[in-house]
Amino acid sequence: MDHVKSYYAATAHQHADWPVLQDTVDCDVCVIGAGFTGLSSALFLSEAGFDVVVLEAVRVGFGASGRNGGQLVNSFSRDIDIIEQRYGQESARLIGNMMFEGGDIIRQRIEHYGIDCDYRPGGIFAALNARQMSHLRAQQKRWQHFGHHQLALLDEEGIRREVASERYVGGLLDKRGGHLHPLNLALGEAEAIRHHGGRIYEHSAVTRVDYGSQKQVYTAQGCVRAKYIIWAANAYLPETLEPRLTRRSMPCGSQIVVSEKLSADLALSLLPNNRCVEDCNYLLDYFRLTADNRLLFGGGVIYGAREPDDVVALIRPKLLKTFPQLQGINIDYAWSGNFLLTLSRMPQLGQFEPGVYFIQGDSGHGVTFTHLAGKLVSEAIAGNRQRFDAFARLPHLPFPGGHRLRIPFTAIGATWYSLRDRLGI
Repeated sequence: MDHVKSYYAATAHQHADWPVLQDTVDCDVCVIGAGFTGLSSALFLSEAGFDVVVLEAVRVGFGASGRNGGQLVNSFSRDIDIIEQRYGQESARLIGNMMFEGGDIIRQRIEHYGIDCDYRPGGIFAALNARQMSHLRAQQKRWQHFGHHQLALLDEEGIRREVASERYVGGLLDKRGGHLHPLNLALGEAEAIRHHGGRIYEHSAVTRVDYGSQKQVYTAQGCVRAKYIIWAANAYLPETLEPRLTRRSMPCGSQIVVSEKLSADLALSLLPNNRCVEDCNYLLDYFRLTADNRLLFGGGVIYGAREPDDVVALIRPKLLKTFPQLQGINIDYAWSGNFLLTLSRMPQLGQFEPGVYFIQGDSGHGVTFTHLAGKLVSEAIAGNRQRFDAFARLPHLPFPGGHRLRIPFTAIGATWYSLRDRLGI
């Protein structure tokens, strides 16, 4: 099995293959999963001098990390006001001080390791009605309170200068946001791990784990003996491999299409300043230009990660509603990928027992948060747990109804919020 057929896979940089694990190896830390969560964790730990092994069931960046919209979106799936309401002022203070760190880490990685991943600065939250615009005004004030002043409110005229669509009444420009080629970022980070002596094994799916003073992680042909384990498989973790993780989360599918190549003039007429955009709906649409002047457009959620029959049929109407001037445009790439949703929409970090860590459930904000999470778990393993524990202390409940009913219950809730979006209430 290889990467899903996508624009990203078709334009990925050439790189040396990683081997299959076929022996018993020893290390300090065994990381399960070579997406952004695992790669960020492994790179921070390798830089700190730990001997790290990463086990990947398929290929580096096979899951959400190599399939997403490529947008650096700050904060979390629940903003700091909700975090304070639910978890109190102290949690909000600790977590709020980390809201913008993930994007900074990515930019530092790109610069330090010379990763060519088409990074472009600037992201826009686009409002479709007055209620959403009011929310963005409040969001700007909250973010400024935590030191983020690279924000600009856009009125209706301002959003027209950024997006050639009649759908939006305004927006919020985040100059610390941005967009990039996520698979090339993942491949570049993997090479950085190699540079620091870390070992990555592809096509080496974990089959079982024995916990103890010396932890043992088994694959079909090998075994890793480690002092620490980090579970970082997220939406692609098999249901039965570690039920303590899978019962508290739900894989969800999102779909993306990429157009044929556009002329430079046409591409920049759509997004004149080459920002990425996501709207403010509960089930949001997101879009941006690629480095070779294509329009990448994604949206929607399929709860339970069922593979849709026709991605183009799902997404093309959304694309044309936003950009009717592209009627008749050809779609060259279409794919689906899964992200991991939690009931609280907050990421889940913690420990099962001494030396066994987990990170999962970014709930749609994974590009930036995974990079922060890798730093937090590396700090915890090195003995500084305060920032990791700010997330680990958050309570997390399983979805109501258990495995069978979590999908319909969640879909009912999404229908309600989608109705509110359409009505603007």
